[in-house]
Amino acid sequence: MFLASKLLWLLVQPLSLIFILLIVSFIFGASGFQRVYGFLSGLAATLFFFTLFTSTGAVMLQGLENRIARPARLPADLSCIIILGGAFENEVIATRGGIELNQAADRFVEGLKLARAHPAARILVSGGDGSFSGQYDGDAQTSTAFFSTFGVAPDRLIREDTSRTTFENAANTKQLLEENGLSDCALVTSAFHMPRSVGLFRKLGITVTPWPVDYRTSGKLFLDLDFSQPSLNAQLTTTALREWTGLVSYYISGRTHALFPR
Repeated sequence: MFLASKLLWLLVQPLSLIFILLIVSFIFGASGFQRVYGFLSGLAATLFFFTLFTSTGAVMLQGLENRIARPARLPADLSCIIILGGAFENEVIATRGGIELNQAADRFVEGLKLARAHPAARILVSGGDGSFSGQYDGDAQTSTAFFSTFGVAPDRLIREDTSRTTFENAANTKQLLEENGLSDCALVTSAFHMPRSVGLFRKLGITVTPWPVDYRTSGKLFLDLDFSQPSLNAQLTTTALREWTGLVSYYISGRTHALFPR
């Protein structure tokens, strides 16, 4: 299932889909089906334009980020901080060493901040190796070095290092919470990823206080032309479509109660 979802996403993400549409349109054109060729090539050009030169992706991502707001404060007696992985460049770390963070670094920066503000809370990091090869450390493994660097004792950490998907994050975390007698935890992940994460945790009966981080939009965007940053527009569109696809697939498969959890 994991590999199938990875392969499917490689095919249907915006730029890949545009390329496939162009190839198929050329095949139809060469075979004499000019109307099909015109339709498919036009569709590819339209998708290409909206992906690169409009704020469509940013607006789609903004809707996800605005869905669940961060509370004013967390409970003073917080017992656990759950951090979902996806912030370390583990392939780079495997060859170059050190601690390399990617665009989702706020998950661990904010997690560290919360750990210092709540010194009695345990820190549960959920994240295995989500690569095709499966030969690298996951975020749960790498997080030990990260937190130790900033003076957080290793015995505060609970590492869930086998999950490769958000569903596995939630399911494996549930087991560890039960084993350690922990409940009513804070959940730290990217704001755009929070609706799907909260939906999964609620479906499994895990009570969490959402603590969204890693905002990538201002929250005040509207649909418009944008010729200034095509590469960033493509990245935002890809991220947004991937998350919306995850929301739909998890709802259809019965893994969440709602299509767009609050």
